[in-house]
Amino acid sequence: MSTIEFINPIESYNEAVGLAEHILSGDDLTANDALAIYEEIDLHAIGVSADNLRRHTSGDLVTFVVDRNINYTNICLAKCRFCAFYRDYDSDEAYVLTTKELVGKVAEAVGFGATQILLQGGLHPDLPFEFYEEMLATLKDRFPAVQLHAFSPPEIVQIARVNRSLFRETLSRLHDAGLDSMPGGGAEILDDRVRGEISPEKISWKTWERVMVTAHSLDIPTTATMVFGHMETLKERIRHLFRIRDIQERTGGFTAFIPWTFQEKNTELEGRFKPTGGVEYLRTVAISRLILNNYIPNIQASWVTQGRKVAQIALLFGANDFGGTMLEENVVRAAGVVSCSFSLKMK
Repeated sequence: MSTIEFINPIESYNEAVGLAEHILSGDDLTANDALAIYEEIDLHAIGVSADNLRRHTSGDLVTFVVDRNINYTNICLAKCRFCAFYRDYDSDEAYVLTTKELVGKVAEAVGFGATQILLQGGLHPDLPFEFYEEMLATLKDRFPAVQLHAFSPPEIVQIARVNRSLFRETLSRLHDAGLDSMPGGGAEILDDRVRGEISPEKISWKTWERVMVTAHSLDIPTTATMVFGHMETLKERIRHLFRIRDIQERTGGFTAFIPWTFQEKNTELEGRFKPTGGVEYLRTVAISRLILNNYIPNIQASWVTQGRKVAQIALLFGANDFGGTMLEENVVRAAGVVSCSFSLKMK
């Protein structure tokens, strides 16, 4: 991977706007270009550039999936400072869902038309390999048509650590048991300075990369994410996007990129940072399209963190995917998100 340097940013507003045409012709932005565009281009201009790229690359069809996010445990050793969901092992609120409970949740979601289930949990200190294999195998046997989108890179690392297995062996066994694809969680910002501040007990960005590259080598597709709007600098945010692009150039395994904003309520970092507004969110979605367009065609709007209206506007700033209906979601709700109701309402 080449070193990213931020020197001599482009000076011309018109030159920055015109870069969209160069991107469509196959030319890539440099980090200097991206930083200058973010800092200097008018919001509407960057939106038009990103929208043109989206239209040419992904068309005018907005995609989404009917899904449910199931957190099989809230016990987590990482104790990230930006997380309001985790509980300690001995907490009265700690839980691990049984297979029966998982089957019930999936059956309920399928009854509402769900075609994908996201399975994620905390970094549990002692769950055996068999727990994960049984979970996947049972759900795949009962619901063969449902996409099991499960286990972020930090979870893979924890499963491997507890069971003393290599990443490749861990991923291969889970894939054999029924794992179809992986979410891109645990990325936050792919920079160890930032990670050392907000999630010091979680994996390094290079370890995140290793897990993703290994998954892609086993034909396990994944998404990639970015949680921004906390203590990262703009350069670090841009660097994150280029690191995603570099991985994709080597593996081609990312199916979508999903940027969303840090939600502070009930976290250790509450009150530390100015909340990220809609303008900065839209600008970040747009620069994501400009940087990643030739590599990852699908950019997802975060209606969960931004609300439906801003997410709809994001569809004019480079996004082409609306994510999932999320018939259940617990992690951002724990951080005070009230833009929608996540509870299933049975007839």
